[in-house]
Amino acid sequence: MKIPQKRVHKFLRHGKKFPHVWCPGCSNGIVLGAIIRAVDELGYEKDDMAMVSGIGCSSRMPVYVDFNTLHTLHGRALAYATGVKMVKPEMNVCVVTGDGDSTAIGGNHLIHAARRNIDLTVIVINNNIYGMTGGQYSPTTPTGDFATTTPYGNIDPVFDICKLAEGAGATFVARTTAYHVVEAQSIIKQAFEHKGFSIVEIVSACPVIYGKLNKKGDAPAMMRDMKERAIPVKAFEKLTPEQVGNKYSRGILVNIKKPEYTAEYTKLMDSLQPQKGDK
Repeated sequence: MKIPQKRVHKFLRHGKKFPHVWCPGCSNGIVLGAIIRAVDELGYEKDDMAMVSGIGCSSRMPVYVDFNTLHTLHGRALAYATGVKMVKPEMNVCVVTGDGDSTAIGGNHLIHAARRNIDLTVIVINNNIYGMTGGQYSPTTPTGDFATTTPYGNIDPVFDICKLAEGAGATFVARTTAYHVVEAQSIIKQAFEHKGFSIVEIVSACPVIYGKLNKKGDAPAMMRDMKERAIPVKAFEKLTPEQVGNKYSRGILVNIKKPEYTAEYTKLMDSLQPQKGDK
């Protein structure tokens, strides 16, 4: 008997790249599911979508989706995505990136894409480490934690990705976790609908490298940690500094309207066209 295909299955490249390459317990598959369900709820067709990535564990995602896809250079996903959006402003462009890919080598592109308010939806899968290339520490590896390049503990202060994006001018900023998958799907959907630069940080588990190096336990233990430490933004704002401890906020942190870059660029180009009667 033929099993009926779910609607979201049409967005996957069946029979080509599965089973996937991600480690057991990795959150990337959870995020992939949230993205394609959000796309399905919005009624987008495959040709309406472009997914762009750089290099890293999360950046393997375009291999598995049947959208227009670009698997590009390390840290340069936003530059390629900007090019796609400038040429095809009607396209829904999603950038999938990791904490290292987006805030280290790609940090400059992140800042200026946010500053320009280009209509891109950026999903940052934050697992606090460079997983694919050997377990090096990243700009979001907590101070004191271990990586292959910080065997005695990380002495760097960390980036708050959402505060960085807000400070750079992003008009939609949100944070959630791979544990809160229904919330993640809803936030991703709202990020796609927002006209301007949208960034969604999804705190994720890397039990095989980060978790092992820092004795965080197995994948279920890391998911429980997300459940306990990620506090809804309104409740988080009521906590005292003592109550905050190592907790962090989740939800939509910024949602404002500003002129979108490609629309403003189109207006500029139209204004420069010869008018009837011009010599």
